[in-house]
Amino acid sequence: MSMFLLVILASILIAVVTIFQYREEAKDYHSDRLQRKETSIRENIDYMLKNTTYPVETEYIALIFKNKIYEIKDIHNLEIYLYDLDGQLLKSSKASFIKDTSHQQIPRYALQGLENSPDKHFIESFEEDGQKYQSSYSYITDSYFKPIAILNLPYIEDDDFINKELRENLSRMAIAYFFMILIAIVLAYFLSKYITRSLKTVSDKINETRLNKRNLKIVLEENTTQEISNLVKAYNAMIDELENSAAQLAASEREAAWREMAKQVAHEIKNPLTPMRLTVQSFQRKFDPSDPNIHKKLNEYSDTLIQQIDTMSSIASAFSTYAKMPAQQDETLDVVKITKLALDIFNEDYIHFFSEAEEIVAKFDRTQLIRVITNLVKNGIQAIEQKQPEIPRINVRVFSNKDEVCISVEDNGIGISEKNKPLVFEPKFTTKSSGMGLGLAMVKKIVNTYKGEISFESKAGEGTTFQVVFPKHP
Repeated sequence: MSMFLLVILASILIAVVTIFQYREEAKDYHSDRLQRKETSIRENIDYMLKNTTYPVETEYIALIFKNKIYEIKDIHNLEIYLYDLDGQLLKSSKASFIKDTSHQQIPRYALQGLENSPDKHFIESFEEDGQKYQSSYSYITDSYFKPIAILNLPYIEDDDFINKELRENLSRMAIAYFFMILIAIVLAYFLSKYITRSLKTVSDKINETRLNKRNLKIVLEENTTQEISNLVKAYNAMIDELENSAAQLAASEREAAWREMAKQVAHEIKNPLTPMRLTVQSFQRKFDPSDPNIHKKLNEYSDTLIQQIDTMSSIASAFSTYAKMPAQQDETLDVVKITKLALDIFNEDYIHFFSEAEEIVAKFDRTQLIRVITNLVKNGIQAIEQKQPEIPRINVRVFSNKDEVCISVEDNGIGISEKNKPLVFEPKFTTKSSGMGLGLAMVKKIVNTYKGEISFESKAGEGTTFQVVFPKHP
């Protein structure tokens, strides 16, 4: 495109310069031609003045050139007008049966221009009926250089020949540049193919570059230019650095993740271990075989230990569930039916279900969908318990939007503060006194696995609405 535009711009510029040059040459040509004709005519006039039998004075000019003026006109093919010094017509070479009134008087501005001119010569340029003219005024003098008359030569600027040459020249240039444009297009095409062939390879490889996979290096061809070779070498070096950085980053992330997980597991396990230790120590101090209530106390100690052991078991199950990615079963199911089934396990009478259709079919794992719904509803129940509104309410809605399924869970609980909104889906984050903060993180992981999105809107003290959107056919 650049070469094409360059040729077009060059052709336009040369055409403009050529037209300007022809116009300047035409102007110089007409000026020189008028000057040559005027010089020749003046030589004829001077010759006649030297060989006339009449006195060389203004009043005899018409007699001196009575017939000779027509001969001069025929020789030089130019009209001739002779005026007295006041600008009145004395003699004209224009033969006419009707008196010519258009040249009876020299225009005042022409007469003044002639009088004020240093070389006593004045040329007027004008246009009449679309035709350009030049009119030359000069003095005719006697042998003593005394002005006796004024010579006027009207000259027609005939540009037909020059314009014809200009058109022919521009036509030849147009043909030449047309072929140059075709050559430029072909040359640009093959040149760009040659230049961009390696660049396209580099571009494709860069587009395919990912941090989480092994990236292939580019193999150079033998006839690759030095610039492309340097670019490819830089890309290959970047791939090596990227792989090293990715490996270090992955190792660092795994180490950080295990460290955080270990801290969380240790923290959660310590909570039930402390009451278990206190229970055992109390049992050791207060154990008395002869105590009549020994069996009752033993049962109480045992129930406390079993309860704490169940807590530890639920902690282990929660971490195991979070760590395990949900498998995509691509099971075709009725989202409305599964949502109702998930809500059946709750006894709260303030949970209300709404659906825009009796059946909404999509592909999703049944177990994972139930897990998503139950976690969101449990979250709403716990938010309501923290606020304890006069009329608690949880609205669960299922609807479809084109090729997507939407599930919303709305509660009028305590809501989420602006400070905590960015942390809602972070693992181990919770605002409750119990729990490990893995529920919403697990929900997000499940939804993202099925190419869906989860979002929420919340206002502190008024409630929260979670919305899950996933495609019907992921």
